[in-house]
Amino acid sequence: MNMHSRSRRAVGIALASALALTVSGCGREGDGGGGGGGSRAEGAASPGITDTTVRLGITTPLSGATAGPGTCTVAGVTAWFGAKNAEGGVQFGDGKKRTVEIEALDDAYDPQQAKANYDQLKDDVFAMTAGLGTPTNRAWRDAAIADEVPQALIMTGDPLFSDPEESPWQLGFVPVYQNEGQAFGELLASSGKDHKVAILSQNDDYGAGYVEGFKSAVEGASNIEIVEELTYEATDTSVDAQLTQLAATGADVMFNAMSLVPLAVSSLQKAQQLNWKPSWFLPSNTSSPGGVLEPGGGAAFPGVYSVAFSKAPAGPAAADPDVVEYLAALKQYGNYQDPPAFPHCQWSWMVGATLEQAFGEMTEPTRDAFMTALRGVSGFEAPLMLPGTSVDATQPGQPAVSSVVVQKFNGKGYGTVEAFE
Repeated sequence: MNMHSRSRRAVGIALASALALTVSGCGREGDGGGGGGGSRAEGAASPGITDTTVRLGITTPLSGATAGPGTCTVAGVTAWFGAKNAEGGVQFGDGKKRTVEIEALDDAYDPQQAKANYDQLKDDVFAMTAGLGTPTNRAWRDAAIADEVPQALIMTGDPLFSDPEESPWQLGFVPVYQNEGQAFGELLASSGKDHKVAILSQNDDYGAGYVEGFKSAVEGASNIEIVEELTYEATDTSVDAQLTQLAATGADVMFNAMSLVPLAVSSLQKAQQLNWKPSWFLPSNTSSPGGVLEPGGGAAFPGVYSVAFSKAPAGPAAADPDVVEYLAALKQYGNYQDPPAFPHCQWSWMVGATLEQAFGEMTEPTRDAFMTALRGVSGFEAPLMLPGTSVDATQPGQPAVSSVVVQKFNGKGYGTVEAFE
């Protein structure tokens, strides 16, 4: 990602111990103080919104092992609203047009830093959005509930964030982990052929969710045998020992519920060193052709599968009008000059589109009104969505996007498949 300074009327980037982005250079008049949305008079504007601007905050990894996808969570949404600001702003449901400012801080995928970032931002932003990570988002979830600050369309598949009873000020954007694991399991079970499956998963809610979904889909399928199941810690720097043990099973399918890009790459490489070449399943956030499969040598395997709900900017989709518009805006307004290697860039572009839908239904400039409008978005085919998927925030217990399709790597990108090959 190429970054340089611009005037405050475009996209300003300041690099210090944290990275801050501001989309649009409008002033900060009329803030009104504190972070608690419920402490204000009924109908009075919440913090972070004026008659002309609205400010959004993001805490996400912009350095460290997850900086690639983390940077994308900022670039896409920044590009979306940068383009809208250039057209004069976003039309809100109260009849006012506002420009959107975004401030993003680096948490390096560290929960303690994520909480500190939230504390720094909460009094000055209308809502938090887009940030990557289950442990990092969990670190300040309770505080956001207490402060009544929206934690909206964040990049985690943890079901907790999509439970309106447990998380009234939260809503996840990407499908829950169980949905992804289940989709692949259903495809594998329906193959009609016998398969031995080895599982390596992250030893936390992330990994457990994927495995839970997969097992629920293959339960009772006589053609599927799970021959070995191992875990690793998110702090591990190598999983070579686990790969060696899994390879010894001779499994023909590897189900790898892994969130860390470097480990996903090294897992593919280690399997080849061991001359073990099963078909491979990777989660949507660690299945990037450029960021994972190319350096990991994914083409060496008979099939690498993942799930998706967004178009990829590589392969046949590169000429799609949605993709062309997105890539141009990503360069111009998102300060992201290279072809995006991670799907999080597409996802956060879609987050921007979904936020705009909610803004358009807000009849009052309050956080309450925003959450009501957001939870009412349904059947929205956001730009870059694949056929058969849509944004639907009306389903209790589900994130904004709950539908996925299974795809297979074709050497350049992914293509949707209806059968395990």
